[in-house]
Amino acid sequence: MLTVNTKAYGKIDIDERQKIHFPFGIFGFEQFKDFVLLDAAQQPFYWLQSLDVKETAFVLINPLVFRKDYDLDVLAGDLEEIGLTGTEEDNILMFAIVTVPQNQQKMSANLQGPIIINRDNKQGRQSITLDLRWKTKHYIIEELSGSKDTAC
Repeated sequence: MLTVNTKAYGKIDIDERQKIHFPFGIFGFEQFKDFVLLDAAQQPFYWLQSLDVKETAFVLINPLVFRKDYDLDVLAGDLEEIGLTGTEEDNILMFAIVTVPQNQQKMSANLQGPIIINRDNKQGRQSITLDLRWKTKHYIIEELSGSKDTAC
């Protein structure tokens, strides 16, 4: 067990298997390399909590929850850096970072910069998609309700 001081839940004990190492950090937070992946109280969200600084935590969502057509189209080298070849889909966890503004109806997900995690070796990386359809702001509630065109 590992005791972690989290932004969302205070101090909690977690299983060591929830620890994820990001060799290159996350864009804008490159100095932080070690995180834990936690279920959020409200599904389908997750927390990616820094082990270094309690205040550094990201809300995540699997893009397929609201965009069934999302495809992980990134450079093969990005996958290789965390021990993936791109063929072992069962070994890949894929997330988008969520921004939750005061008006939660405008909650958005960054589909341009997916978070990719290798389940086996617990290494992660943020990448940039090669697919120009995916932007940094996809409004989750609008896309879930189908009130908007498929691209943002």
